[in-house]
Amino acid sequence: MAYYRRIRELREDNDRTQREIAEYLGTPYQYYAVYEKGGSEISFERAIALAKYYNVSLDYIAGLTDVKSNPTVIEPREQKHQLLNCIDKLSPQERTALSQLLQTMADSLK
Repeated sequence: MAYYRRIRELREDNDRTQREIAEYLGTPYQYYAVYEKGGSEISFERAIALAKYYNVSLDYIAGLTDVKSNPTVIEPREQKHQLLNCIDKLSPQERTALSQLLQTMADSLK
């Protein structure tokens, strides 16, 4: 599938108009409409911006994969928050086991 079909489907699936996406990209509406028709190549920078906007990979936009997920790097603050939420759900015994496991791992790195 050509990229122009994917960007149109992503826009429609997210209930956005061509004008909204063109505004997000900082391009005139008419230019964006041409991208979706396949009349002009979209720049790499704009493809990246769309991938970020829709939280998909560039491979998905390019039609190289049907997997939408974008394997983004989790920000340290978000990762810490996720870990703390998981730890809060552990029983006291599980917390002790986790602590021992982490200590063993830390000792092996020395």
